[in-house]
Amino acid sequence: MADVYVCDSSALVDGGAGVRFPVLAFGDPATGFAVRFGGRVYAYLNRCAHVPTELDWVKGQFFESGGEYLMCATHGAVYRPETGVCAGGPCRGARLRAIAVREVDGQVLWQPDERIQSPA
Repeated sequence: MADVYVCDSSALVDGGAGVRFPVLAFGDPATGFAVRFGGRVYAYLNRCAHVPTELDWVKGQFFESGGEYLMCATHGAVYRPETGVCAGGPCRGARLRAIAVREVDGQVLWQPDERIQSPA
């Protein structure tokens, strides 16, 4: 499957706002998101592992105030940005669904798979 454009690399600042993008998750419309942490880009399905609600409290705001963890605005669960593993809250030990992502020539691209596909 062909890579799908998310944003320019410069749009993702370490520990800053993320970029949302449309996906089909298991055949249903959903949202993915990409963030930068520790100089690397990570992408996940925008669904809390506790209850399937979107994480961001304001569109694109996924990090808690310290910029160290991704946080579910609804349940307060916090996730490690580099693994998606829940580090605290009601879903401790669960994880976010990772989406394969890479940077090429100043662009962030995600890679569809059998579960997470491009809507177009």
